Amino acid sequence: MDQPAGDLGAPPGPEPEASEPFVGRDAELRRLVRTVDSASAERVLTLVGGAGTGKSALLDRVARHAVAGGARVLRAEGSESESKLAFAALHQVLRPVSAEVDRLPERQRAALQDAFGAGPPAPGHAAPPDPLLLGVAVLGLLSGLGDRRPVLVVVDDAQWCDRASLDALAFVARRLDGEPVTMLLAARDGDHLPGFDGRTPTLALGPLDEAAAGRLLDLQPQSPSGHVRTRILDQAGGNPLALVELTRAVTAHDAAPLPPAGPLPVTDHLERIFAARLGGLPAATTHALLLLAAMDGADAAVGVRSGLPDAEDDVWVPAERAGLVRRTGRTTRFRHPLARSAVYHAAPSGARREAHRALAELLRDEPDRRAWQLAAACAAPDGAVSAELERTADRARRRGGHAAAATALQRAADLAPRRRDSARLLVEAASAAVLTGDLARVEELAAAARARTDDPALLAAAAARAGRLAVLTARHTAVFSRLTAAAEQSAASRPSTALDLLADAAVARFYCGEDTQRHRVQDILWCLPEDPASAGLRAWVRAVTDPHAERAALLPLLPGLAAEARSRPERLAAVGIMAWLLDETPQAVRCFDEAFDRRQDRDGLPEGLGGAVAWAFVERGRWDQAREACARATEVGRAAGLDHAVACAAAVEATVLAHQGDAAAARARAEDALGLVDPLESRSVSVYARRALAAAAAAEGAYETAYGQLRPVFTADGAPVHYHASYPALAELAAAGVRGGRREDAAAVVERCAAALGEAASPRLRALLDRARGLLAAPEDAEPHFRAAVADPVLAHWPFERAQALLDLAEWLRRRRRVAEARAPLTEALEAFRRLGARPWAERARAEARAAGLGVADTAPDALAELTPQQRQIVTLAARGLTNREIGEKLFLSPRTVGSHLYRSFPRLGITARAQLRDLLEGTRATAGR
Repeated sequence: MDQPAGDLGAPPGPEPEASEPFVGRDAELRRLVRTVDSASAERVLTLVGGAGTGKSALLDRVARHAVAGGARVLRAEGSESESKLAFAALHQVLRPVSAEVDRLPERQRAALQDAFGAGPPAPGHAAPPDPLLLGVAVLGLLSGLGDRRPVLVVVDDAQWCDRASLDALAFVARRLDGEPVTMLLAARDGDHLPGFDGRTPTLALGPLDEAAAGRLLDLQPQSPSGHVRTRILDQAGGNPLALVELTRAVTAHDAAPLPPAGPLPVTDHLERIFAARLGGLPAATTHALLLLAAMDGADAAVGVRSGLPDAEDDVWVPAERAGLVRRTGRTTRFRHPLARSAVYHAAPSGARREAHRALAELLRDEPDRRAWQLAAACAAPDGAVSAELERTADRARRRGGHAAAATALQRAADLAPRRRDSARLLVEAASAAVLTGDLARVEELAAAARARTDDPALLAAAAARAGRLAVLTARHTAVFSRLTAAAEQSAASRPSTALDLLADAAVARFYCGEDTQRHRVQDILWCLPEDPASAGLRAWVRAVTDPHAERAALLPLLPGLAAEARSRPERLAAVGIMAWLLDETPQAVRCFDEAFDRRQDRDGLPEGLGGAVAWAFVERGRWDQAREACARATEVGRAAGLDHAVACAAAVEATVLAHQGDAAAARARAEDALGLVDPLESRSVSVYARRALAAAAAAEGAYETAYGQLRPVFTADGAPVHYHASYPALAELAAAGVRGGRREDAAAVVERCAAALGEAASPRLRALLDRARGLLAAPEDAEPHFRAAVADPVLAHWPFERAQALLDLAEWLRRRRRVAEARAPLTEALEAFRRLGARPWAERARAEARAAGLGVADTAPDALAELTPQQRQIVTLAARGLTNREIGEKLFLSPRTVGSHLYRSFPRLGITARAQLRDLLEGTRATAGR
């Protein structure tokens, strides 16, 4: 709070604090300086402490230290009023370097301009901006500034920063390793900082010890002594601001007695001290202070525009002498937020409202600030002001400020004269809050809406808004029960709303995998009248709830649904998910590709069953794109605080890593996934993670371990633990069972599942069952099963699974001394593994090829194997011709980080230039295929 926001590269005028005593925080200051000066991994630090503990003073000192060392310091300061304005804090950080924005790539520049409301959205860039693209833009901007000199980002009073800014800064904070950028934040004890809580190092400021508190009193202009000194030490409780202000209070010429001892909190003591100083001030000064308090803007320039007296005006002198404000340059600011609070609350309510009306009149060119000032001036419902706030919310939503929109809509609801309008606005507020990932807030708003109306449509809408977010959390059982109950209640009066609720309930059913839920969904669905307008949503519910039983009926509907969705791009992803559930992976991938090409209104919340996108790419053999989809899902999930979405992405990525032969990284990601979910609440993620762990073990030849991971994917009697995720593991279970000495048990599971599927099995699942039966059969009986597993040409759409079956067939043929017949499937399998980058499988296929007499030479170790998974991904994208910025956008990294990875990778790859990457990778793949 002690310094105007801005770039400290050009130090501002002298600060009163700079000469004030500063004791008892040497260790904390050293820690902060070490964070700024060192090249350690600690690039982000959150300073926490109560009001008056010295957070701002510490930030000031470390900022000045950074400036003296040649760093550029960018600052922001949260304020209560600006917490309602989307991207207000981020704008403070970046305003001094706004000219640098023009150097960003066009998409990133447009995202920042849209977020800051700099004119209409650029062509081709619909609002709201993609939150991840916005994060990449901020990261790239700060990283680029660091090319010239180190950058320090300082955010004070972060607990009052708007949510949109915190999300963007948290995105950056997770990627500062290796960047010449440091981020320091300060926040009050116990306040929630989305994106930072528990994820960044924290430095807590406690009370000063007795010796330090005494030194601070000794350094005051009039140091207290005797009984007064003892009372100050007792009441201040080691709080530096309290020590200073209590001393100032008792040593002033018109000093009032100390507040009585007792349990009064330090902050209340301080507010009373500041309020007591208002009594002798001139009326003009008191009025100016109230205007300043009512404005509460972190941007000092707003004060000038708002018609407040200039800092040079004599009206401020009495307030400065009273220790309420400080003047710097042409701006006046409160010495501390508690001084502002004291001034504001000491004024009569009528005077406060009048101050807000005056400020609203002065802010006609700033409609969002004006709307909030008008709202603060309202003592009763006011339809016009409610409408102003609704328009403010709409502007915030268009810029991606969903938390700000929810807050504005909630206040608009409070001011709406009619209860129905109030309830409608609360439902809209819940809709906006959904996109923040804050389920508690959504449920609070939905409950408030229910309390204000008995309108079935609004009540159902409120339940649907809460349901959309709730299904993305880990509380699937409770969420399912609530959604189905609401759907049942709406079935007769609002069938369309009931179907919406049931669609979300079906997603919860998928994640949970509890079979009794299938009957509950189906019972409600059959009670709803069929309506051509809702045929797509009805098909979705059926596909998600029971994809195998419904497959034959739903397959004919897919082409029409896809064609219809092309006029509504937001529906393409849903059709793709349905296709994936029905084992129509090629059509799923086509839908996803088209959806990503055409969709521009990404709202920052994961799709229900969004993991289907990455799984479809895995199955189709597009593993790089699968990992890119995982990166996006991970970042979106983290930003929204949705651990379940992060776990889904981790399980998919673990599978890809295992197939590529990076067993250690695969195990780490799979364990990440399992650590984020309850296996009974999320059977789907648990099954996927165990399949990944099994694949990692199989890649290392540890088949008993692989079987131990796969067996819990099925129940004790062999039924699938999850009705969709378990079945694709049958062939791998059989392979691990045969090689790990568990043939009979594996055979029992395979046959139990085959009987459960019956005629409903898709061609893909039939092929997997055939492969499993071939592996488990007696040698003389295996050939028909292996032949069936590769017979259908459609199976080429699952290249990894088909290559596995081809290799099994080739191995069987060679062992039966039918070497000539083995060579064709073996060559095809080896080529597929090589193309996919499935190194363990390619090695196994090469060994088999040599045994079959094919001319396969021993090869040097794959150079890519020496790289980390992220480095391999970056190298692969660079080989495709993407620039560092383009790679950064795909993987959510700064261009500097991408370049650093490439720089470290080149010596390991034995190359010296980027142009050699493509030839290297093609040569590596060609060698792998020989």
